Amino acid sequence: MDIRELGRLDLNLLVALEALIEEGNVSRAAERLFISQSAMSKTLGRLRELFDDPLFIRKGSGMVPTPRAEQLAELLPKVLLAVQDMLTPPTFDPISYEGQFNLLVQGHMGQWLLPLLIERLSQRAPLIRLSALSRAEKPFDQLNNGKLDFILQAHLHKYPPGLRLTTLGYAPPLLLARQGHPLEGKELTWEDVLPYPHVQLVIDELANIQFLTGKKSSFLRQMATVVPNLVTDQLLTAIQVVRGSDYLFPAPPLFLEQADLSHELIALPLPEGEEVTLRYVMVNHERVDVSPAHMFVYREIMQVIDSFRVKYGLSSLAQLRAQRKLAY
Repeated sequence: MDIRELGRLDLNLLVALEALIEEGNVSRAAERLFISQSAMSKTLGRLRELFDDPLFIRKGSGMVPTPRAEQLAELLPKVLLAVQDMLTPPTFDPISYEGQFNLLVQGHMGQWLLPLLIERLSQRAPLIRLSALSRAEKPFDQLNNGKLDFILQAHLHKYPPGLRLTTLGYAPPLLLARQGHPLEGKELTWEDVLPYPHVQLVIDELANIQFLTGKKSSFLRQMATVVPNLVTDQLLTAIQVVRGSDYLFPAPPLFLEQADLSHELIALPLPEGEEVTLRYVMVNHERVDVSPAHMFVYREIMQVIDSFRVKYGLSSLAQLRAQRKLAY
């Protein structure tokens, strides 16, 4: 049969055929399916047309199946069971589930999140595999077509429709510098900061990141004048350069909580009067909300972030949403 012929198929016909085969009688098959005898007779006519075969031959008060009907009788249970399986919501067992999830995680977030997430998954869902990148071409298109499952990033000004956002926290940017930097211990002004060379970590959608600033803040205007002396997508390279020079590196405060990264580094405060904060979010397509496996990974990520926040004296995500009256 040409696959286009499947458009003619009504699954109710197959259910009726099964009843006719098992009952061998139109009246009893009709009673079994709670329809009238005339309706079942019409259904039998449609079945004969569909299969181009009489299917049943009258014999006394009953019917005898044709060879074609006997062939269908062997196939029907498997077909109907397969359809039933398709329509039954899948069960999800984390221990036995095997699959891959593709994450896009901004470099500095992945440094602390991914080791904790993998440790947790290795105990709760050991067969799950992760692919975690720090950059991707057209990431929102990849969310739409399923090539990416989750994005963790600084909040952007705009997002395409059909995506769900979840707030992960807020953090002010810092200026990382080496221990013993000439600016260490000083109350800074922009005139102090701007002459020094800067490192810029390449981040997707950097120009679209939403900085939450105070009314008197000149942070965005001042940083727009900076021409970085080093642009790199390699986080460890940026850190090594800062350790060995007078370069400054704008970065989130979470660096300071990671001893292997923050060794020999200090955080310089932003110039006096600056109020700047970044909001961090997780982004996924709405369709994953109905996938038990995706929602499991989603909750695991949220649990890792929640535990990390509490460990460092921050409010839980539930408390954060309540305090700030967040919509997401």
